[in-house]
Amino acid sequence: MKTELNRLNPIARREFVLRTAQTALGVSVMPSMLDGVRAAETASKAGGPGSPGFGKAKKVIFLWMNGGMTHIDTWDPKTGGTKGPTDPIKGKGQVDFLGGTMTKMAAVSDKISIVRSMSSKTGVHDAGTYIMKTGYEPRGTIVHPNLGAWASHFLGRVKGVTLPDSVVVNSGSAYPGAGFFPPALSPIPISNPETGLQNLRPTTDEGQFQKRLSLMNEFDSSFRNKFKSEEVKAYTEFYDETMKLMKSEDLKAFDLSSEPAAVREKYGRNSFGQGALLARRLVQAGVRFIEVQFGGWDMHNNIDTALTSTGATMDQVFAALIEDLASNGLLESTMVVMGSEFGRTPDVNENEGRDHYPLAYSTVFAGGGVKGGFVYGSTDKDGRRVADKQVSPPDFQATIGHAMGLPVDEVVMSPSNRPFTVGDKGTPVLDIFA
Repeated sequence: MKTELNRLNPIARREFVLRTAQTALGVSVMPSMLDGVRAAETASKAGGPGSPGFGKAKKVIFLWMNGGMTHIDTWDPKTGGTKGPTDPIKGKGQVDFLGGTMTKMAAVSDKISIVRSMSSKTGVHDAGTYIMKTGYEPRGTIVHPNLGAWASHFLGRVKGVTLPDSVVVNSGSAYPGAGFFPPALSPIPISNPETGLQNLRPTTDEGQFQKRLSLMNEFDSSFRNKFKSEEVKAYTEFYDETMKLMKSEDLKAFDLSSEPAAVREKYGRNSFGQGALLARRLVQAGVRFIEVQFGGWDMHNNIDTALTSTGATMDQVFAALIEDLASNGLLESTMVVMGSEFGRTPDVNENEGRDHYPLAYSTVFAGGGVKGGFVYGSTDKDGRRVADKQVSPPDFQATIGHAMGLPVDEVVMSPSNRPFTVGDKGTPVLDIFA
């Protein structure tokens, strides 16, 4: 009997326990009993509670390099025929080499783990972005959630904080957001970190504003009473949360003018630098998941010139963020992740640039229980193929989710009654955790 039970999948085992208790006792299993069964199942799997890094990342800052970051010239430089325009420089620990423009990151490379064995199936920007941010290939019938929404679903809203659980800075229009979860779990978009959240103050005086709210609520109440669906409830909660946010003192976190000028200069007076600084402030204010976007990596032409600006900016901002989090005592509980939709071709094209290349590329982790000065996986001598320990986009998503303490293999049913997991059944890369 025990052997047969172990062959059941997790949902079937829980159902078996539930039905057995109902039959034997004549009552439903108490939630605490089911929680114990669920916890035991999760703990028995690789990547569950008790495994390295689980739940260490209370906050996550996701640095998104839009356009396809060249791995050959940044995190996985080569010295042979595919070498970039600059010579690689020495890092710390197992970080043997970094791209020649990454002098500041080289100084803090004892705090990062590089995964050099990423590989994907798509070399198209939109599809590559989608799968790296959700773990799923895009489908026309459903939108999948990002990790911020998954975290809110499993962990609940961050207690004592009126700010949203997730924010996306320098946001573009194509973003998965809450996916099939309720709209209240959507990230708040910040198009410009210098101006923060816009249109938060009523355009009328307080009395007139309250009258309008009362009138709107009066019109809506009959509809809410008639259609008591989860969708209607979710939108009501979304508006309630918005009203709380408009009156919150926590909104000061979006005001970069309160930061010392020296700190702002260290990050760099550009949208990526100030966006990363805003991310640090939002972490301090209790926001769980912040994505900061930075473009300019679609380097089909003149990669040498592009790296001089884009590569150098990335180097400055990433290093400043790591140092700032460490000096504020936040790095151990905050995971910083850098990713891109794919890498770029090892061979330079006729325009002195590199083209789209999903077969091999790199991602980077720091903080949140991650080892320092560590390299996971490798590519061949030219950076064309993964040579060891291949990691997929679903694995990448599952690794971040694992660090956040999410049950990455627990099945969640969408409103259309389809089963999904964090990272589409990806396997967390546990070796990067201390």
